[in-house]
Amino acid sequence: MQQTANTKPRDKFELYLDEMIPKIQACQKDRNLSTCSACEQYLTCELRTEYVKAVYNSMSKGDTGGFEF
Repeated sequence: MQQTANTKPRDKFELYLDEMIPKIQACQKDRNLSTCSACEQYLTCELRTEYVKAVYNSMSKGDTGGFEF
């Protein structure tokens, strides 16, 4: 991915999220689903848990507590 003068380099949290997105999309495609919430393993899925953590960390930059959406 090429950086332009107006964008900052992606940090490790954003890069990890970039890795997780195709994994979660592939899982949904394999199960013929458009969302994880329709999956029977929704609450126990390790992949989804890691994806949610990746999203949270990309927004909070790894800081804990006090993060507001």
